Amino acid sequence: MSIADLQDRIAGMKAELDQMKLEHAISPMEDTSKFKKMRQDIARMITILAEKENNQ
Repeated sequence: MSIADLQDRIAGMKAELDQMKLEHAISPMEDTSKFKKMRQDIARMITILAEKENNQ
Protein backbone atom coordinates (compact mmCIF):
# COMPACT_ATOMS: atom_id res chain seq x y z
CA MET A 1 0.00 0.00 0.00
CA SER A 2 1.44 3.36 -0.99
CA ILE A 3 1.74 6.44 1.21
CA ALA A 4 -1.07 8.20 -0.65
CA ASP A 5 -3.35 5.18 -0.20
CA LEU A 6 -2.64 5.13 3.52
CA GLN A 7 -3.33 8.85 3.85
CA ASP A 8 -6.64 8.46 2.02
CA ARG A 9 -7.63 5.48 4.13
CA ILE A 10 -6.74 7.30 7.37
CA ALA A 11 -8.80 10.32 6.31
CA GLY A 12 -11.73 8.06 5.46
CA MET A 13 -11.55 6.24 8.77
CA LYS A 14 -11.38 9.55 10.68
CA ALA A 15 -14.49 10.73 8.82
CA GLU A 16 -16.23 7.45 9.61
CA LEU A 17 -15.32 7.81 13.30
CA ASP A 18 -16.72 11.36 13.35
CA GLN A 19 -19.92 10.07 11.75
CA MET A 20 -20.19 7.29 14.34
CA LYS A 21 -19.78 9.85 17.14
CA LEU A 22 -22.51 12.02 15.64
CA GLU A 23 -24.88 9.06 15.30
CA HIS A 24 -24.08 8.02 18.88
CA ALA A 25 -25.00 11.50 20.13
CA ILE A 26 -28.37 11.30 18.38
CA SER A 27 -29.23 7.71 19.30
CA PRO A 28 -26.80 5.90 21.63
CA MET A 29 -25.10 2.80 20.27
CA GLU A 30 -25.29 -0.46 22.18
CA ASP A 31 -21.70 -1.45 21.42
CA THR A 32 -19.50 1.56 22.17
CA SER A 33 -16.33 -0.54 21.97
CA LYS A 34 -16.39 0.18 18.22
CA PHE A 35 -15.05 3.67 19.02
CA LYS A 36 -11.97 2.25 20.73
CA LYS A 37 -11.37 -0.28 17.95
CA MET A 38 -11.64 2.42 15.29
CA ARG A 39 -9.23 4.75 17.14
CA GLN A 40 -6.74 1.89 17.52
CA ASP A 41 -6.97 1.05 13.82
CA ILE A 42 -6.37 4.69 12.91
CA ALA A 43 -3.36 4.88 15.24
CA ARG A 44 -1.97 1.66 13.75
CA MET A 45 -2.24 3.07 10.24
CA ILE A 46 -0.63 6.36 11.28
CA THR A 47 2.29 4.36 12.72
CA ILE A 48 2.67 2.39 9.49
CA LEU A 49 2.52 5.63 7.50
CA ALA A 50 5.26 7.20 9.64
CA GLU A 51 7.46 4.12 9.17
CA LYS A 52 7.00 4.24 5.39
CA GLU A 53 7.76 7.96 5.29
CA ASN A 54 10.93 7.47 7.34
CA ASN A 55 12.15 4.68 5.05
CA GLN A 56 11.95 6.85 1.96
